[in-house]
Amino acid sequence: MAEHKHGTMDITTQEKTFDGFIRWSMRVAIFSIAVLIFLAIFNS
Repeated sequence: MAEHKHGTMDITTQEKTFDGFIRWSMRVAIFSIAVLIFLAIFNS
């Protein structure tokens, strides 16, 4: 079995995926909050 040295693995793909997930999650959260505010203001 090959020895693994901490910090030598290429994680650029994982970092890009995580950044995309966080960006998408923030957009969904902001949209959801905006919809709730809209409903609270204009719901009669």
